[in-house]
Amino acid sequence: MLLLSLGIEVVRLFFGTKGNLCQRKMPLAISVALTFPSAVMASYYLLLQTYVLRLEAIMNGILLLFCGSELLLAALTLAAFSSMDRI
Repeated sequence: MLLLSLGIEVVRLFFGTKGNLCQRKMPLAISVALTFPSAVMASYYLLLQTYVLRLEAIMNGILLLFCGSELLLAALTLAAFSSMDRI
């Protein structure tokens, strides 16, 4: 599960960076779509894992905070990219 989480995070961040730098909607949309599995895995590690250290709980809480803020910013960026296409 940890390696799957690592793979999803790497791909999500790659597409998010590529979408932002190239100002393209598709890589950014892929990054937004991969945010949900990333948040589900962070929630699993936070809530459903049998033995959770306090440090793990804090780090997963921070990861969920960053995922939420990234989701909000990506939605705003996608809206800005859509309005640029019309002009």
